[in-house]
Amino acid sequence: MADFKIAPSILSADFANLGAEVQAVEKAGADYCHFDVMDNHYVPNLTIGPMVAEALNPVTNMPLDVHLMIEPVDDIVPEFAKAGADIITFHPEASRHPHRTLQLIKSQGCRAGISLNPGTPVEMLDYLMDEVDLILVMSVNPGFGGQAFIESAMDKIRAIRERIDNSGRAIELEVDGGIKADNVARVAEAGADVFVSGSGVFKADDYAARMKEFREALAGVKR
Repeated sequence: MADFKIAPSILSADFANLGAEVQAVEKAGADYCHFDVMDNHYVPNLTIGPMVAEALNPVTNMPLDVHLMIEPVDDIVPEFAKAGADIITFHPEASRHPHRTLQLIKSQGCRAGISLNPGTPVEMLDYLMDEVDLILVMSVNPGFGGQAFIESAMDKIRAIRERIDNSGRAIELEVDGGIKADNVARVAEAGADVFVSGSGVFKADDYAARMKEFREALAGVKR
């Protein structure tokens, strides 16, 4: 079985008890702590900044997986790196020079990721693969949690999996949007490694039981 990772998105957590929420999902077996950073400019919502990452970093051992849905991106990258981010992902449409932004992220000691919206072509990756550590496929339009999985993302996941395998590089393929315990196996079979789930985890009454459901679903996946 592949080394699958589950990355609960704190966008769906109880913000009045955010530190405790992050610790609870870590105890339940989560692998990454996923940050959805929105600016009410690139996407129609406003969420969190580096101060939240700085506050949570000491209370968890999970890597901080920061997804920047902001424009421009370069000025904020060093701030998130300083706050404790381990992975920083951005949208190529939000940077005038995506290759330079990837290099900037790496220069700050972080793993660098590219995120593709539902309407962003896979070919966007062809000249960036050498600098990418993670590729994030959005299976919903970014901006809000709780949306339904867009089925056309499956073909994109398969196409990117093929590109990663052909590259020979250890690039993680992450999927975000509408991921639940009842569809995570199909997404894994298509080629995904990391699964972002906000409401699919944080809206559960029992985090450990929900994480067990995810793990059991993934246990039967063969790639």
